[in-house]
Amino acid sequence: MRFKSSKAAICTFVMLSFLGTTPTAFLCAQSSGTLSVEATRTTWKSDNGNGTFTNPLFFDEFSDPDLIRVGDDYYLTGTTMHAMPGLPVLHSRDLVNWKFLSHAMERLDLGPEFRLEDGKEIYGQGIWAPSFRFHDGKFYIFSNVNRKKTQLFTATNPAGPWTHTEMKVSLHDLSVLFDDDGKVYAVWGYDEIRMAELNEELTDIKAGTERIVIPKGSGAGEGSHFYKIDGKYFITLTNWDPVCYQVCARADHPYGPYEIKLISAEENLGIGTGWRLPYSEKDARFLLVPPRENHVGCITLHQGGIVQTQTGEWWAFSMMDHNSVGRLTCLSPVTWTNGWPYLGLPGNPTRTPRTWVKPRTGFTSKPEAPYERSDDFSGPTLKPIWQWNHVPAAGNWSLSKRKGYLSLQSLPAKDFWHARNSLTQRAIGPESIATTDLDAEGLKDGDIAGLALLNYPYAWIGITRADMRYELRLFDQRTNRIETKPLSTTRVWLRIQCNFDTEFAQFSYSVDGKIFLPLGTEVIMAFQLKTFQGVRFALFNYNTQGVEGGTAAFNMFGVNEPRPYGLTKPIPCGETVTLMSLADSTVLVNWKDFVRPVSASHDLAKGPASHFRIVDRGNGRIALQSALDGGFVTVTGSGRMSEVQIEKDDKGDASTFQWQDMLRGDVMLMSLQSHRYLFVDPGAGSLCSANSAGCRPDRKDGSCFVWTKAGSRE
Repeated sequence: MRFKSSKAAICTFVMLSFLGTTPTAFLCAQSSGTLSVEATRTTWKSDNGNGTFTNPLFFDEFSDPDLIRVGDDYYLTGTTMHAMPGLPVLHSRDLVNWKFLSHAMERLDLGPEFRLEDGKEIYGQGIWAPSFRFHDGKFYIFSNVNRKKTQLFTATNPAGPWTHTEMKVSLHDLSVLFDDDGKVYAVWGYDEIRMAELNEELTDIKAGTERIVIPKGSGAGEGSHFYKIDGKYFITLTNWDPVCYQVCARADHPYGPYEIKLISAEENLGIGTGWRLPYSEKDARFLLVPPRENHVGCITLHQGGIVQTQTGEWWAFSMMDHNSVGRLTCLSPVTWTNGWPYLGLPGNPTRTPRTWVKPRTGFTSKPEAPYERSDDFSGPTLKPIWQWNHVPAAGNWSLSKRKGYLSLQSLPAKDFWHARNSLTQRAIGPESIATTDLDAEGLKDGDIAGLALLNYPYAWIGITRADMRYELRLFDQRTNRIETKPLSTTRVWLRIQCNFDTEFAQFSYSVDGKIFLPLGTEVIMAFQLKTFQGVRFALFNYNTQGVEGGTAAFNMFGVNEPRPYGLTKPIPCGETVTLMSLADSTVLVNWKDFVRPVSASHDLAKGPASHFRIVDRGNGRIALQSALDGGFVTVTGSGRMSEVQIEKDDKGDASTFQWQDMLRGDVMLMSLQSHRYLFVDPGAGSLCSANSAGCRPDRKDGSCFVWTKAGSRE
């Protein structure tokens, strides 16, 4: 491989060789040619390249999503809190692959707290819960700001420019409906839901039109999304106590009366609650709550809305509080039953598959991600992935002061939390590794510059200068722990490796860009509601002596994702495999033309009765053909016990399963007959069924399996 410059070599190294992890070409196993072959991925893409997608749409935070369709185009925005610029606008043609278009809000400066001045801050505040709408040739985004009025952003082109105005009222978690009779309604609130007409200028509510449409205690929550469908009015809402779930309110008239149904519940995609900072914690004790087995809390899908494609399909979008990586957006098929839009498939309402076939929109898009994460800072502007922590001080950062570098001149701050001009981007799961090349020669006494995990509590690795000497330092706010090491050089590579499955991060450094050494022990990453954001990578430089100091020059920033696929391993089409239950380590076998679990030591588990050939059905779907007699695993009836049998002939959908990689080496098999999952009752010794609604976080409920090639000891 030939590099044009040493900087190119460094960037390529950062992308391809993290801690011994070298990405290789990801080849999907093929039999009929319907499964794709894709070159190496470097970032998470939900499109599996085989006609399916895997949730989440993005494995980095995209919270409080709102989505609209305008003709053949789909547009999406979401909460950005205190990060600037905010309100990203994404575009898609297929609801799965998205491109960044613009930020509707470049800068929101409403006082010193927005600028991290005078010891004030707006962590966990700022822009949140936007309502995205299109009407009569114009795009509208209505959004909340704490202790301020509702903010309105408008544009005739979603790529911008956007015009910002402030309304005369503050409407909590609002949603707006442009009705076909010319009236414009806003709905807002928590538990008690209010509605009013907006005036023609969309600056205020019309006098005398505000009413309570859903009284307290009726089962409504917050996060309204307001629609008119086939003459009826629908409001989707989320509840968060005791766990998150989504409901829908329906009425014949905008002001009701409304009836309410549960439309999404319990779907956690096999993820449980991780490390938590108690919501009630107001000081800096950081008494973290460790993960609890099979506890889901607010992990389950909630807060979102619905959209109809050009082909008539309905899809839902909602988010899940996916522990420390933040709130992730997911896409769900919608099944209408008795006039209600349930997230999920027929036979399994309220439950969303992790993997399903892509929406039919009439368009095919190649797998892509909305952002490029790595940056060599050679361009005239920052890449759209970057956001400042609060409003930046424009005169204290530059991309032109030193060509090919991000230059951050320090401003006074008592700690990293209050440091101005910290440049951030969302960390990405399930695992990501961030590396930066820092030239600290320009630092002055009292400066601290480096790479951080912006969270609460936060942690960072950086270079300090005091008495004209340089020192490498790690600081963990949770434990108040400091690790130090003297430096004989001012150029250092800094790295953070984050595993969002375990929620531990390891800091390391290098003096040559090749050999990285750990500094300190692992740091716990926690989900918390102080910032209302997931963990962020941050480049920073601040001065602890109360003055403007020197300059930190960052040569590059690279992000490597060791697991950027919705398939942990290629689907083994054409291969013969054995399937073992994660719940009790039993092996599935063909027993008298039934599927039965037996212990691994059983004679049937050691021969062809336990061997199943994976037959490619296309669209990520497979059939299981028994090596014993050539029959097909088939779901009969509703998939209850004894209704998973071996049929001599292929029975179409009844003999077909959607392959669902659960991203940790295990799979679930969804029957197209029941839209439920193949299931082994742990320890019961009974026959298999196909009636599991979904899996528990520990994956030991009987619906998760590990496959190995027949005869393999892996």
